[in-house]
Amino acid sequence: MKDHVYRITDLVGSSETSIDDAIRKAIAKASRTVRHLRWFEVVETRGMIEDGQVAYFQVTLKVGFQVEDDKPGS
Repeated sequence: MKDHVYRITDLVGSSETSIDDAIRKAIAKASRTVRHLRWFEVVETRGMIEDGQVAYFQVTLKVGFQVEDDKPGS
C-alpha cells in the first residue's frame, strides 16, 4: 500500500439557503481547481442577520487533499 500525504487548506462557503448548501458550494467550487479532495471538517459556523431574519449562512471548512507524487511510481 502506498503512503499518502495530505495538505490541509481552509475554505469558507456561504449560502442564503442552508449550512449544507454553503458546504456543498465551497467544495464544488474548490474541486474545479484543486485535485484529489478527500475529506472536510466543519470548524466554524456563523450567519448574517438582516431585518431580524437569517440572511446568510457561512461555514468555515478544513479540507484535505492528497498531494501528488512528483514521478509515476514514486
